Amino acid sequence: MQALESPMDNSVANIEETNGKPSNAGAYAVFGNPIKHSKSPLIHSAFAEQFDEQIVYRAIRVELEEFEDRVQRYFAGGGLGLNITVPFKERAYELASERSERARRAKAANFLMPLPDGGIKADNTDGIGMVRDMVVNNGWQLGGRRALVLGAGGAVRGVLQLLISEGPKSIVIANRTVAKAQALAAEFADLGVPISGCGFADLEGETFDLIINGTSAGLSGEMPELPEFSLSEKCCCYDMVYAAEPTPFCRWSAARAAWAVADGLGMLVEQAAESYYLWRGNRPATGPVIRKLRDLIAG
Repeated sequence: MQALESPMDNSVANIEETNGKPSNAGAYAVFGNPIKHSKSPLIHSAFAEQFDEQIVYRAIRVELEEFEDRVQRYFAGGGLGLNITVPFKERAYELASERSERARRAKAANFLMPLPDGGIKADNTDGIGMVRDMVVNNGWQLGGRRALVLGAGGAVRGVLQLLISEGPKSIVIANRTVAKAQALAAEFADLGVPISGCGFADLEGETFDLIINGTSAGLSGEMPELPEFSLSEKCCCYDMVYAAEPTPFCRWSAARAAWAVADGLGMLVEQAAESYYLWRGNRPATGPVIRKLRDLIAG
């Protein structure tokens, strides 16, 4: 597994890494460290084929101390857009002169584009990517559900606003560090949906209709220690990470007879599709690309 580009896997696409400046104007790229497992070049190339568009999209490893300078140089050299993955999302947000509401709520950005005045616009497409995967690709109804979100880190912060916009009945954020879950819940309490934070042990005896795993344990193929609680008859379980085999959270969900279980591969493609749309004005069909990636990581 690998860190969220958003979601993650272990298979290696044939991706070029470079520390140089973009070789031609009009290029797009993803900046990260590490980056060699990135699927973004494959995904965006597949999107471009749908519209018969010619783009250059590369995965570029950026050293930690060079990020801000590399972004400025990339856009000065004619680059039209950047995706940002770990560990630079918070720094991308701080670098921008214009920020979307999604980015402001997340306090992080995975999308950058240059502005005509020389500034940089930041957005965060992770939340819309997850919600579209749940609602459009998987056919889940999120409104009115009692939602449980596991984890209180950056991955969860990046999707909360869009999850709340779907109108769940309530949201509980559970985390190993209770204070962190409570603080995150308080930040989003103004959006009109009851939201609270607690520790994992506090879940005992509760019942949920929607469970989202955004814990860092997913990055290492592990599961947080959870007490016994109930999944409702039509409980949907979503892992924000993905792998060639079912993730530990997906296996946990299936063992408890969840009504539907999905991993984050679709989220990866959907957040990329939102970036493509914001850059180029064309919204790609994501289904064929998700299937292509699923076949690729399955080997």
